[in-house]
Amino acid sequence: MRQCIVLFGLCAACLSAQAQPPSSPPGFDRPGLGMGTDTVPRGAAALEFGLPAYLRESGAGGVRSTTWSADALLRTGLAPGLELQLSGTPWNRQRLRAPDGAQSHLRGAGDSSAGLKWAGPGSNDRTAWAVLASAVVARGDAAFSDGRQYTLAVSVEQSLNDQWQLALSAQQQRGDGQRTTTWAPSISLQASPTVSTYLEAGFFDSNDGPDQSIAGAGVAWRVRPNVQLDVSFEVGLDDASPDLQVATGVSVFLD
Repeated sequence: MRQCIVLFGLCAACLSAQAQPPSSPPGFDRPGLGMGTDTVPRGAAALEFGLPAYLRESGAGGVRSTTWSADALLRTGLAPGLELQLSGTPWNRQRLRAPDGAQSHLRGAGDSSAGLKWAGPGSNDRTAWAVLASAVVARGDAAFSDGRQYTLAVSVEQSLNDQWQLALSAQQQRGDGQRTTTWAPSISLQASPTVSTYLEAGFFDSNDGPDQSIAGAGVAWRVRPNVQLDVSFEVGLDDASPDLQVATGVSVFLD
């Protein structure tokens, strides 16, 4: 049922976006590890959908996993500077390959979360910041669930000029005896009025596993004022990190 609701919402959003293009949409939260500092205006909505993403990892005992997944994020404005976020990963497919060549396959839905994002006071065209508090409200299938989790994230952006921007996102996630702290610095370039690109790194500190470090880049293209396409990749910088992650997505703003 959850997967059907997400897919129905995506189709409705795309049709509405074609019929009523907005005049000045805010920035989207995807792509990238961090989040943007923009919030959706009251009464409006943004739907950000990750098309099947690819993840390749090397696990304990030489087991290699390949995962394809699709996620969805719905953002809607509640008040000036405040928005509600609903997110989930309704579709996952994973293949596990043992060193002896034996394979197994898993499929199912991931966790669903709800959160509130607040654009902090004092933000302007040069410096902006935002806070997001979220929690898992529906656990997915066991193979694709992190359990009951609570997350607090902060993002700060600093514009150097009309083209270059620095950003830093920090996140603390807790639940089911787990704690993970994430730091994600990035630098982005507005290459043209419709195309932007960025470089980023991610550092993950967990209390129940090895630390991880990744780096990557991405491109976002505003094909229309209210529709964005994106593609990005991340590579692991150490043995404990995922080998490769590749993601594509589409985002739509509804006024």
